[in-house]
This record gives sequence, structure tokens and C-alpha cells, in this order.
Amino acid sequence: MAAKAGDRGRTSLYCGTEVDKDDIRMEVCGALDEVSSFLGMAKSCCADSMTKSSADLVQKSIIVLNAEIASTPAAVGRLKKKICAGSVAGIEAQIKRVESRCGARPRSFCLQGANIVSSTLDVARAITRRAERLCVTMTKSKMLANRDILTYLNRLSELLYLLARLNEKPHP
Repeated sequence: MAAKAGDRGRTSLYCGTEVDKDDIRMEVCGALDEVSSFLGMAKSCCADSMTKSSADLVQKSIIVLNAEIASTPAAVGRLKKKICAGSVAGIEAQIKRVESRCGARPRSFCLQGANIVSSTLDVARAITRRAERLCVTMTKSKMLANRDILTYLNRLSELLYLLARLNEKPHP
């Protein structure tokens, strides 16, 4: 039986180009996969419909985002969907909806762990921040030209923070 690329520490980008498994694009995709997994966990434990629908929309956007990250700059142009200003606007609209329900945002760090849903959303937020930092590195290395991705990830971490705070409170 022939060894597969994965057995040699290699994997393929979305466009088919083979890279090392520790390539920064794979690190970002892995982080985003973790975010999506934690969002799925939050959805499965959550009774709040706004949180569930926000998590679902984000998971769908992560699929688009992963395809873009896991493509070479030349292959990105062939993608049918990409993260764009409209994606950012969609996250900002979700932020406003959540803010209208949970009120003013705390201006300081908070102690996480009020319950499983808020804790899970906080883990997803922390991983999103890691993905954002890695995308900054990709941008500096000219591996990522789409600046909307950085903005999207920044807003996503804000949304997840707010959803976590919303889910700390008892719902009527």
C-alpha cells in the first residue's frame, strides 16, 4: 500500500497544491475548524434561538473562509464565494442584534465560566483571536490579500464575546 501524503506530514490545499501540515494556512484552517466545532457544541447546549442562528451563520461563513485561506493567491480568484465587505456587514448586524438584547458591553476583562454555553463561546472566541493573529502573519507575508478577512475575524471575536455574555444571563 502506498503511503499517503498525510503519512509524510503533507496535505493538500483546497486548490490541490500540496503543503506541509504545519503550513500557516493549515494552522488557520485548523483554528477555524476548532471554532466551528465549539460553535456546534454551543448550539447543541443552548436554548437561545438568537445564539443558535448566529452560530449557524458563522459556521457557514467559516466554510467559505476556510476555502479562501486554503487556496493559493492565484486560486482564490476562482472561488465562487469569498469573505467580503458584505460578510463583515452581516457580522456587524448580528453584533447590533445581540447588543440590543444584552445591553452595554463591559469595558474590562471578565471571568469566564458561568455555564457551558458561555464557556464554549468564550473558547471559540479565544481560538478566533488565534486565527486572526495567524492571518495577520499571512498578510505580512503576502499570502493573504483579502483585508476583509482580518476585519471579519475581528468582528467575529466581538460577536462571540457578546454571545457569551448574553448566555451568562438567565432567559425569560
